[in-house]
Amino acid sequence: MRFNVFSCMLLCSLFCVQAQDNLTMLVGTYTDGGSHGIYSYRFNQMTGEARLLDSLALKNPSYLTLSSDGHRVYAVSETNDEKASLNVINLGRNGSMQLLSSAATEGADPCYVAVKGALALTANYSGGSMSVFRLSTKGDEPTLVTRFLGATGGPDRSRQGLPHVHCACFTPDGRYVLATDFSADRILSYRIAGQRLVANGVAAQVSADSGPRHLTFSRDGRFAYVMSELSGKLTAFRYSQGRLECIQEIVSDSVGARGGADVHLSPDGRFLYSSNRLKDEGIAIFSVDAATGLLTRIGYQPTGAHPRQFNLTPNGRFLLCCCRDSNKIQVFRRDLKTGLLTDIHKDISVSRAVCVQFASE
Repeated sequence: MRFNVFSCMLLCSLFCVQAQDNLTMLVGTYTDGGSHGIYSYRFNQMTGEARLLDSLALKNPSYLTLSSDGHRVYAVSETNDEKASLNVINLGRNGSMQLLSSAATEGADPCYVAVKGALALTANYSGGSMSVFRLSTKGDEPTLVTRFLGATGGPDRSRQGLPHVHCACFTPDGRYVLATDFSADRILSYRIAGQRLVANGVAAQVSADSGPRHLTFSRDGRFAYVMSELSGKLTAFRYSQGRLECIQEIVSDSVGARGGADVHLSPDGRFLYSSNRLKDEGIAIFSVDAATGLLTRIGYQPTGAHPRQFNLTPNGRFLLCCCRDSNKIQVFRRDLKTGLLTDIHKDISVSRAVCVQFASE
């Protein structure tokens, strides 16, 4: 009897470990090249293997995120017309997807979405605005509460002549939202007041001709890092109460391609990665000083064409990069000690892939 009980416990333990290794992976795309919309995969974060589960027809779901419980997917439809929208999708345990509702962003080309509790935000690039939605737990149509407008002022009239808001993120303290005001070279701050936002001024100004694009926070919430598209620089900030204090600028795009894209920290916070497009395309790798938040460049990993968004598995073993113009997601093994990347040649073929997110099983 003891042997049987022990065997059952061991088998249960092994099953739980294997379940934790398997993730549901969601991939957003542009649908002008034959893509269906959103794809779900089973991804093993120990082996790097991926298996297609389901797909959902949706126009240009270029960015998506998941609810904290992993049961809802929130995806934009990035279009330059009245069909620009925020979509709410039910995600089943087997990766099945069902569209529950959609709501117009009233801002053209939404390219980013963030969700916290009953609030959802979309950054509308061509609309030059951030839309704020109130969400229903039942998946009913999101309610557009308000929009905040970006501004101009940057020196590049061809790229900054019109307002562009590129991303909007909830701060780790849960009290504020920061949004990248691309054309005005600044980060805007908003205070969360129940189920609405209140404008809180400018969190930080970045260097002129930067075009701030994406931002991410350190795990402890003390530091924030902004990737700028035009300058190709990363700016490190000290964060406190909805404000950012610049502590460093460091080059990610060293060839002046003006195509800086995404930025993420490793789960342990020891390394930072940023993607660069248009020339010498790849991912710059930096070590992070835990005490000061400062970055040191330690490597560069070439990728396929147009590496837009990328993501790291929760266990930190793999980095997956959406190479839009190569129609694939590249899978890189990450050295946990050095932070460097190795292509394991297990590409996932997806037409016009631009966003990858993970949900635990």
